[in-house]
Amino acid sequence: MIVTVVGVGLIGGSLVLSMKQHGVATHVIGVDHNPTHLREAAARHLIDEGSTDLPAAVRRADLIILAVPMDALLSVLPAVLDLAENQVVIDVGSTKKALLDVVRTHPKRSRFVAVHPMAGTEFSGPEAAVPELFRDKTLVLCDAEDSAADAVARVEQIADALGMRRVYLGGAEHDMHVAYVSHISHITSFALALTVLEKERDEQRIFELASTGFSSTVRLAKSSSAMWVPIFRQNRENVLDVLDEHLRQLQHMRDVLAREDYPAFTDLIHQANHIKRILK
Repeated sequence: MIVTVVGVGLIGGSLVLSMKQHGVATHVIGVDHNPTHLREAAARHLIDEGSTDLPAAVRRADLIILAVPMDALLSVLPAVLDLAENQVVIDVGSTKKALLDVVRTHPKRSRFVAVHPMAGTEFSGPEAAVPELFRDKTLVLCDAEDSAADAVARVEQIADALGMRRVYLGGAEHDMHVAYVSHISHITSFALALTVLEKERDEQRIFELASTGFSSTVRLAKSSSAMWVPIFRQNRENVLDVLDEHLRQLQHMRDVLAREDYPAFTDLIHQANHIKRILK
């Protein structure tokens, strides 16, 4: 299978790397507006060739992977579908409703399968791509009933080859749930980093005293604004909803601590510990 990946960063690069290692992709064409990314991707053998000619790269491919920021996807996806014939087109974006609305009436909508691989790191660019990033992770397929059966089957085969679990959701449902379990984690990490940087002006003390707990909690604050601002913009209502609840919980914990009600604080921690039943 010839694969064209548009955007050779962490997710796009890791995906084609895994597909090559598992024998799913026989030849990978990388398309990226940044020539340095193409050179780095070729040097790391993520891609077999780089191209700036998107139409030619689409025509040659059996599968097109769109791994660009969410705002760019709104224009790139319709343009790629205009060029597509019988190819399968997928995206790897973190929000879905706005993207699906853009192509809902596109004459080649059925060639598109909207997917979200629930995997990643705080790093970006082709140098961040890693093998087996997706093993034992979840691949969400959104509004799959609007995609052609053969296109969905191709994506399912790829997911199985990479050792991924499959989950099927509607686009709006997906955006709500990822706001609750993913997007709030990032915005909270950004806020925590800002809090610590504001209160602790001695950066050497942060370096010396930061434990693994702090490091793991604030890890996501290293993530790219170019990636996350478009996600927050497109999923704004869901993120605001869960952020309001998070602020309510923080205020409640502050109030309990301020009045020195330690039995109540103990009860709150016990309630939070219930997450162990879900995430073991």
